[in-house]
This record gives sequence, C-alpha cells and structure tokens, in this order.
Amino acid sequence: MAHKSIFNWSSGKDSSLCLHKVVQEGKYEVTKLLTTLSGTTQRVSMHGVREELLERQAQSIGLPLQKVYLPEQASMNAYNELMAQTMRPLQQEGITHSIFGDINLEDLRTYREQQLQPLNMQAVFPLWGRPTNELVCEFIQKGFKAVVVCVNEKLLDASFAGRLLDEGFLQDLPANVDPAGENGEFHTFVFEGPIFKHPITYTLGEKVRKSYGPPTDPDDNCYKKEDKPVFDTAFWFCDLLPA
Repeated sequence: MAHKSIFNWSSGKDSSLCLHKVVQEGKYEVTKLLTTLSGTTQRVSMHGVREELLERQAQSIGLPLQKVYLPEQASMNAYNELMAQTMRPLQQEGITHSIFGDINLEDLRTYREQQLQPLNMQAVFPLWGRPTNELVCEFIQKGFKAVVVCVNEKLLDASFAGRLLDEGFLQDLPANVDPAGENGEFHTFVFEGPIFKHPITYTLGEKVRKSYGPPTDPDDNCYKKEDKPVFDTAFWFCDLLPA
C-alpha cells in the first residue's frame, strides 16, 4: 500500500521532476501540494511567482493545493510553529510522509527531518544525492519547460532572469554556478511537462531588484553544503503575468 503523503511544492524544476518520479514509482500517494507564500505579496516564497500562476499549476497537475502564508519578517521560531500548526491536521488525516525535492543540502535535510520528528512524520527526498547536472538534463529531456524567475545578483546578472531553462542557458552559466541552482543561484517556474494536463501560459513582466535581510523560511535556499547557512541579500526577479 502506498504511503499517504503531502508534497512540498515550490513551483520550480526540482519539485516538478521529483513529483514526476514519485507518481511514476507509486510508492507514495500524494494527497495534496503544500506551498509557502509571502502573506504580504501573495507570491511563492523566494521564487516570487504570483499566487494565480501557482494555482494554475496545481489545477493542471490535478492535486489540491494547501497554501501557507508567512508573516513578513517572522522569526524562525514563529515559522516553525506555523508549519507545525499546518502539519498537525495533516498528520491527523493519516498523512505519514512529507516529500521534498531537495538534492544535496545536508543542513536543510537535517532541519526538515528534525521538524517532522515530533509529528511522527517522515521526510522523503526522492532526488537525494543525484548529480545536479544529470538532473537538469533529465528535466529537459523529459519535456519539462521552465522559465527563470529569480537570480542571485552576486552570481548571475539580470539578463539571466526571464530566460528559459534550456541548453543555451546551461552553457552560459558561469563555472561557479550549480546547473540546478542548488545553492540558491537561481529559481524557476515550470509551465509545461509530463505532470501537467495542459501548459500554464504567461507573459514576461518587469524585472525588479530586491534586497532582503536574514531569511526566515528555510526554503529560501540560503544554505551551503560544506558550511553553515549564508545569505545573499540582492536578487533580480522577473515577474510573470498570467496570460
């Protein structure tokens, strides 16, 4: 019998490839998608994707979407309590596993496992340990299509925001940037692929530079594999407009 699970959905490439793998293998029964958004802007945390586009993804996938709105400048303790309040009713519904698309950030994995332990829920990482270059190539080869919605200014200039995640994009990446953006170098919005019944249409909006203080949401991907968490304060966002 498949384990009843919730899937932590970011709207990006890792989530999409991970969900595709989970559905194909059939070991876990995904009951709904869970996404954190800014309570101030109603956009997906760190990705900056509009709530309407997130909802269109869920509708095209065919799964219910549970949204968690994060207060602005919430403390880490406040974030942890909010997520615990979200997960407790799910655990009471019989959900035993929480699935993540993380690949190789040890600190983040440990954090997720520790937060779920008091709820007697198990964290699952189907993509864990896979080489990121292989995962990105698999993502493209399977027919997924994504647009880059956010880039770290310290590593990529604004011209990378708004580009499609394709072979040309990968070839243009500097040598110090992970091809999957696993260290928070860039984030994506997936608009087409095998998990979707139909594409999510959009048009490119304006590019905006934003600066942030220390992160409250672990999904902000401010982790380094070899050391403690770090944070880069400036990012370029390319707004996507529902079409």
